[in-house]
Amino acid sequence: MQKYPFVARDISWLSFNARVLQEANDTSVPLKERIRFLGIFSNNLDEFFRVRVATLKRMVEFSEEKTKLNFHLEERPKEVLQDILHTVLNQQNEFDRIWRSIQMDMKKERVFLKNDLQLTKEQREFVIDYFDREVRSNIIPLMIESLPELPYLREKSIYLGVVMRRKNSAYKQQYALIEIPSRSLGRFVKLPTNRNETHIILLEDIIRVNLPYIFSYFGFDYFESHIFKVTKDAEIDLDSDVHTTLVDKMQKGLKKRRRGKPVRFVYDKEMNSGLLLFLTKKLKIDNYSSIIPGGRIHNFKHFMDFPDVFSIQKRKKTSFTHPDLKGAIRVTDVIYKKDVLLHFPYHSFNAITDLLREAAMDPEVQSIKITAYRLAPESRIINALVNASRNGKKVEVMLELKARFDEEANLEWKSILEDEGVKVILGIPNMKVHAKICVIKKRVKNKTIQYGFVSTGNLNERTANFYGDHCLLTSNRNIMADINKIFFYLENPLSHQNALNDCNTLLVSPVGMRKQINHLIDKEIKIAKKGHQASIILKLNSLSDITLVDKLCQASSAGVKVDLIIRGIYSAKKLLKKKEKTPHAISIVDEYLEHARVLVFHNEGNPHVYLSSADWMVRNLDHRVEAACPILHLPLKNELIEILQIQLKDNVKARVLDTDFHNNYVTSRRDKTVRSQHEIYRFLSRK
Repeated sequence: MQKYPFVARDISWLSFNARVLQEANDTSVPLKERIRFLGIFSNNLDEFFRVRVATLKRMVEFSEEKTKLNFHLEERPKEVLQDILHTVLNQQNEFDRIWRSIQMDMKKERVFLKNDLQLTKEQREFVIDYFDREVRSNIIPLMIESLPELPYLREKSIYLGVVMRRKNSAYKQQYALIEIPSRSLGRFVKLPTNRNETHIILLEDIIRVNLPYIFSYFGFDYFESHIFKVTKDAEIDLDSDVHTTLVDKMQKGLKKRRRGKPVRFVYDKEMNSGLLLFLTKKLKIDNYSSIIPGGRIHNFKHFMDFPDVFSIQKRKKTSFTHPDLKGAIRVTDVIYKKDVLLHFPYHSFNAITDLLREAAMDPEVQSIKITAYRLAPESRIINALVNASRNGKKVEVMLELKARFDEEANLEWKSILEDEGVKVILGIPNMKVHAKICVIKKRVKNKTIQYGFVSTGNLNERTANFYGDHCLLTSNRNIMADINKIFFYLENPLSHQNALNDCNTLLVSPVGMRKQINHLIDKEIKIAKKGHQASIILKLNSLSDITLVDKLCQASSAGVKVDLIIRGIYSAKKLLKKKEKTPHAISIVDEYLEHARVLVFHNEGNPHVYLSSADWMVRNLDHRVEAACPILHLPLKNELIEILQIQLKDNVKARVLDTDFHNNYVTSRRDKTVRSQHEIYRFLSRK
């Protein structure tokens, strides 16, 4: 059988996570940041297993023969799972090697991570006292051998599996579980030391020291303890009962998710064999689950918050006010006159919150309509909307309850908003609303004025500090008209099904975006075939729609210069014919998460430039409400294209994307090194 000509999306995603691991291995990156990248790698992998691996397991269980994969590969799900496990085990070995290397560099900084066996007498006394004061009341040890089944194990927690017996007998032993209370106490505790050093101990090692005290009642004098964690299927199964509201379905689904099937069991490879067998049997780990041995430490995602103890710290760049908004009394007044293009995290996110705060206080504003997907825990966006409602404005929020891992938070926001009189729209069955749009209406002297924004990223002031995104503030009538049509559809999808088709300026999925993208690519192909200059630049998080990947390869083969900047998944096409060409593709992994989606089509020197909320994946183009907004003013087009050109010149943090997953760094003969995120900061701060 001929191999499928497109890279499997799941293996491509693992290649992206390998690029994150490369950052942890880069000795030019400050130590705290290297540790942070290990945490990001770990957190990414957790979510990958919860979603992607869980989905593949479901497909295996459903029917290998009947299932038609939506993953753009011919291999069966079982084979994909085997490839994933092989790749993950190799990456885990590399992770362990990098962590050992980082610990050696930590020693040079006189920073030491101590375990329970390495403590001085003074430190041991401190640990016992700390346990009595802070930890004891936060743990509930469970004797698990006598239980018919294991208690509910929380998804994001780590557990200490304990083996207890008497030294004079190996036969009578008991098992216990202790959940590490890192949520309430944190993971890291600084130890006292008389040396000019920093000593840190993990919370689980504090518990290890105190095991004889915890289980003193049983008379054991020998203890083994090993950390493990369980990753579960994160899919939410929604009740199909038509008489049940979406909110009730989500609440029931979230409860079921907590009882999801295990898809990965990660454990200390030194774990007692009897305890390992007992746990895997009780957890019903099946043949397709991943049982992954690892080191002594798990839930490395906590290391994203490793203490600030290093002498060399990253100098944090501060966001700055967009030059068009400097000195302006109101953001609103500026965007009446001209479009403003914000680039986060370089520009301050305050412009968005200020815009909404101004609307909340403006007596002439009548209504605000906005979409919300992932919000900050203490959201200033929500605060502004609540105040607008209190001031008598009609406020309408399209709140996507199905935003993965934000479902519970969004249910809480729904209650808060509705309690304040805000109208909350809860989305569409079997479809997510992912567009980032806002329209504000005001009435001035019998004239209606509309303004708002279209963004590539979430309305989240916390993530705006490290997510690279773009947001267009505008009062353009055509753009506002299309945003109104989208809300008209969202308010009643069954009655207003044609509203999205009536959008003339925005590209909107699931109705027209794919068709219009194809048209734009075909136009560049026709121009190239005439012998004229033709080019396409795409910046996306993920590109896995094989129809569009194939179309871009056709464009490259026809002479269109195609440049791709893809952060994560890229289902690249493997060359099967000599005349075939593939696009030039790079990925940038650096200090900020590259989250923006931008489309540029040369169009014989009069480029079509779009900001978009949509990646080029089947789900985004065919099963979500998404919006791509044209940049209409030439100076803003040129500014955005210049930013993309800077990224295409990156020869420090850019990697070449190929079908072999080498992740080789881009090299060039240019004398000047270009680290694009630093160059973009300089470029924008000079404007």
